[in-house]
Amino acid sequence: MIFLKTEDEIDLMRAANQLVAKTLTEVGKIVAPGVTTRQLDKVAEEYIRDNGGEPTFLGFPNPNGGPFPASICTSVNNQVVHGIPSDEPLKEGDIVSVDCGALLDGFNGDSCYTFRVGEVSEETNRLLKITKEALYLGIEAARVGRRIGDIGFAVQQYVESNGCGVVREFVGHGIGRDMHEEPQVPNYGKRGDGKMIKNGLCIAIEPMIVSGNPQVWMMPDKWTIVTRDGSMAAHYEHTIAIHQGRTEILSSFEEIEKIENQY
Repeated sequence: MIFLKTEDEIDLMRAANQLVAKTLTEVGKIVAPGVTTRQLDKVAEEYIRDNGGEPTFLGFPNPNGGPFPASICTSVNNQVVHGIPSDEPLKEGDIVSVDCGALLDGFNGDSCYTFRVGEVSEETNRLLKITKEALYLGIEAARVGRRIGDIGFAVQQYVESNGCGVVREFVGHGIGRDMHEEPQVPNYGKRGDGKMIKNGLCIAIEPMIVSGNPQVWMMPDKWTIVTRDGSMAAHYEHTIAIHQGRTEILSSFEEIEKIENQY
């Protein structure tokens, strides 16, 4: 069942997603060679709790194994999603996708940003650019009267026309009182397919894009997903709301991008 949100509920969703955006900004401030992803996790958890929220990912159940042991997912280089923070230092030229969720006043926020660690290769920069642009093309396709398949079509067409691959095993999703609600929002699809997009719909759109073959493996920890061929993976995510006939991005990259542009 798809739960369409009222204007008051969208206000609460906006606040939760702004908390996530600010948390990712705090994480972005310390991403650098020599920093560990466990340190990023500590910053994120403290910021979420200090601002009245709860980290949604911490303890998140896994049908294949134990609950998620951290407050953010930190996926480095060829890790696509669900990377577990560790004591391994980040290195110059790495990228790290930080996926963050927070529960605030009964509603969830969810967003992901792929950070550069120092200077990265031209090929990696190109992957990040294509993935972020694909996210905004997917958002542009999310309009009242269109269908979920239009979002996936927009993402897939752009990514594949630029020679990159779309991971198919993991998708975006509805979001609200629960982190994962209906409908699923794939990053591939056909125009005109899927559920109708209506006022009140809140969804997380999250292209997971690779520079090589999109086939993936699950690691023995039962969480971390990696590319089979070792190619780099990027992941950007926004939560959006459809209301009053408009599409609003509830999360934000604005402050993160200001930090990036300082370098």
